[in-house]
Amino acid sequence: IGEEIVHWASQEFAFIRSTPALGSGSSLMPQKRNPDVAELARGKTGRVVGDLVSLLTTLKSLPLGYNRDLQEDKAPVFDAVDHVLATLDAVALAVSALEFDEGRLLKAASDLRMLATDLAEYLVARAVPFREAHELVSRYLASDGPVDAWALQAFDPRFGDDVAECLDVRKSLARRATHGGPSPDAVRAQVARAHDAIGLERYSLSKHAECIELLDRLLKEGSE
Repeated sequence: IGEEIVHWASQEFAFIRSTPALGSGSSLMPQKRNPDVAELARGKTGRVVGDLVSLLTTLKSLPLGYNRDLQEDKAPVFDAVDHVLATLDAVALAVSALEFDEGRLLKAASDLRMLATDLAEYLVARAVPFREAHELVSRYLASDGPVDAWALQAFDPRFGDDVAECLDVRKSLARRATHGGPSPDAVRAQVARAHDAIGLERYSLSKHAECIELLDRLLKEGSE
């Protein structure tokens, strides 16, 4: 996620507007704001992967039973947990404050050449074998001609009048409504499931906390 945010916040993409929660200003260029949180989250990955390698190397080839090598397993685990939790807190704050340039995103998504798969699927629905449809659409787009219904029909008569329906980005997105797909309805369903999962996890953690509190109280009463 750090890598994606760094790219989207760059001048080349500019999908995300710089906000104070995402990072600080540049020490050299007054007009520049760096996506510090995303860059640091990306950088922390190296440290945490290093902790994993350290732990796996310590555990490698140990025989059964306890060995003194295992006194070295705590440091990388504790280090990884500390850095992951701190990074998650920072990323959560940064992501909640992200501001997207919707106009620029729409412009980037409006290149009709991105709908090549939709055109191939359109032909398949009209009984054209996918391999042939794939080749036909590829050959047309390679010609660098205009992507519109009239030009497509002139190129091949198997494109009917209704091919214009395929050349709408919003409709293309809405068609991807399968489980886990990117259509708005599918994404809303995924968000709802994520909220439910978080609610169940919070409930589970609260029950753990109650059990720990009960055990702590019983231990204290037993020692009195």
